[in-house]
Parts: sequence; structure tokens; C-alpha cells
Amino acid sequence: MKAMIFDQPGDPDVLHAADLPTPEPGPGQIRVRVDAVALNRLDLWIRAGQMGRRPIPMPHILGSDVCGQVDALGHGVRGPTVGTHVIVAPGFGCGHCPHCAAGRDSMCPQYQLLGFQVQGGYAQFVVADARNVIPISDNLTPTQWAAVPLDFLTAWHMIVTRAALQPGEDVLVQAAGSGVGSAAIQIARFAGAGRVITTASTAGKLGRGRQLGADVTVNYAEHPDFAKQVLDATGGKGVEVIVDHVGAGTWEQCLACLATGGRLVTCGATGGGDVSFNIQKLYFRQHQIIGSMMGTRSELDRVLDLLAAGRLTPVVDRTFPLEQAPAAHRHMLSRAQFGKIVLKVS
Repeated sequence: MKAMIFDQPGDPDVLHAADLPTPEPGPGQIRVRVDAVALNRLDLWIRAGQMGRRPIPMPHILGSDVCGQVDALGHGVRGPTVGTHVIVAPGFGCGHCPHCAAGRDSMCPQYQLLGFQVQGGYAQFVVADARNVIPISDNLTPTQWAAVPLDFLTAWHMIVTRAALQPGEDVLVQAAGSGVGSAAIQIARFAGAGRVITTASTAGKLGRGRQLGADVTVNYAEHPDFAKQVLDATGGKGVEVIVDHVGAGTWEQCLACLATGGRLVTCGATGGGDVSFNIQKLYFRQHQIIGSMMGTRSELDRVLDLLAAGRLTPVVDRTFPLEQAPAAHRHMLSRAQFGKIVLKVS
């Protein structure tokens, strides 16, 4: 099969085409013929060797967000049938530890991500356990479905589960143009938020944010002190929930516009992982700082149902042929995109 791989960490040009043996599905596994695979910032970090000491198989195939068709069934697998359109769950636990048994897959000590600890979808074929291969409807294109799994699951887990957004509460979503941001705006609106406020660096991105459901938009390039704009928009109260994946670049401003009793939920640190804050303000204002990673299979199923029903919409920025994966990585590094960047696999 054709695949885009890298043999050692480096810049986008370490990604190169290779002919690899087509993987065979083992017992309980399914082989999926990949139609489309979306990029995530995780891909950039893995490719650049920025994931610490976590081992990855080499040569490595990136890609956590896969949409395709069932191509072959391993021993003992009764369905879905060959030709069924599917996505592959991007994260999966061991299936039998206490966390998995309780439905808390993402807390499993052996939790793995497709394209990280196991080979991913920058290839013509990928193999996954049958329980992680999910049939999808035909109301969206493969490119659109590929834009869904990781970011919509992450945003749902942050807003609905971890922050437990209540109807009427105000929400600040950082970086409207990111995959998580564009999903979070829609999910906050669906969950009954009072006001959805979002940030971005250009007027074009802010306009797209309003189209997705944001009530108030703030250009952080023009207003790096965005907390003032958020406080003005909420009558000085601040927001009850903040969805952040930037970290050091936005942390102080986020805490400054968090309402009393508010929850800041974070899933990433694209702006840096080292932050500081005043503990006295934390307990006097009864703030909660909540970590969130991925989500559960039941949450993913809920998100997929809403997308199939048209209640949520995937946002695709650009597509590239698989062999142009280095260009796709450079496009993501430019931070010019709004929504997901997707590789189309012939």
C-alpha cells in the first residue's frame, strides 16, 4: 500500500511516500480502506519529536481521524460488511480495566491514539479492532466525516461532561478557527449556552465564528487584553465556562474573565504548558480548573448521531492529496486555517 511516513523526527519534509505491505486484520480486527484522514496539531508534535519519551512505532504513519470503507474482516468478526462506510474511533482503552468497564475509556492507563502509539491513517489502509470501527450515514462526505472524530469528541467531553455547562451560562471558546474551537462553538450553542463568545486573529475567522453560532467575537490580535471585551459583553460578570487549549498564551486573561464559580476546562497547551496563577483568587472566587482529554465511546456515539441528524456540522478548511502531507503540515503551522485540514486518499 501507499503511505506517508517518517523515519525520524523533523520538519514537514521528513514526511515521504513509501510502499508498505498492506496490513492484514488479525482476529477481532477490521481492515479499512482509507478515503480521507484529517490532520490534528498532535500530528505536528509527533512528527517534530515533541511528545517526550512516549515511544512510537518507526517508521511511523500519522493520522487519528480516519474515514473509509470496510475492506476485510479478521477471524471472528461478523460485521459490518465489506464496503460499509465507517470511521475509526481515534482513541481506545484496553476494554477490561475498571475505567473501561465503567465507560471512562480515556482514563484507561493503556489508552492509545490512532496515529500515535499505533500506526494511523496517512495510508491507503489501516487496521483496527472491530469495536473501534463505527458505521456512518451517507449524509456527509468522507472528507466531512474525517473532520469529526477527535475534535468533536474532545469539545463535547470538555463542555458537556467535564464543565457540565448549564442552560443560560455564558461560554468563552478560544481560537474559533481551530478544530476544537469550531466544534465547541456549535456544541455550546446546542447545549443551551446563554452567550457564546469566541476569539480569533482575523475578521474573516470571526465572521465564520458568528456563522457557527457565536454571539460575541473578539479579535485577540487587536485586543490582547481580551478579558476586558469579555467582561464588557457580560456586564462585568464574566463567563461561567471557558474552553481553552492554548495554555500560557491566554491563561491570565482567561482567569481574569472567569465568573465567580466558573470553570476553565483545558485540553491542550499550544501556547505553552507552564502557567501560574494566584491561589487566593482561585478559592475566593471558587473557580475550577479542569483537565480534559479526548472522551468516551458513548460520547463519540452521541456526537455522531447529532452530526447524522444535521444538528452539528463539520468544518473543513482545505483538502490535500495524501502525497502532499508536508504541504498540509505547513498550512497548519501557518495558523491560516479555519476548521480541519483533510488529506484525500486515492
